[in-house]
Amino acid sequence: MNLAWDALGCIWYKGSGCRQMRKTIMHQYTAVIERCPDTSLYVGYVPGFSGAHSQGQTLEELNRNLAEVIAMLLEDGEPHLEAEFIGTQAVQVP
Repeated sequence: MNLAWDALGCIWYKGSGCRQMRKTIMHQYTAVIERCPDTSLYVGYVPGFSGAHSQGQTLEELNRNLAEVIAMLLEDGEPHLEAEFIGTQAVQVP
């Protein structure tokens, strides 16, 4: 299978023996990841994206699980994000 990226972040797939190409838009979201002290599982969620949360025993498993959940949520259409992830900040308290 041949694939190529375009400037808009879309990936194009061309199957063997098939002249028709399919365009798939690649979505990217920022996930916040924590480790649960009780279960030692990695827990991740996408801020502002209702329902976009999952867990996994490894970071790789968490990433796969989050991607699966997000793909399933996107079947209902583009989400209206309730918040935008900006970053982290260190806070000093005397």
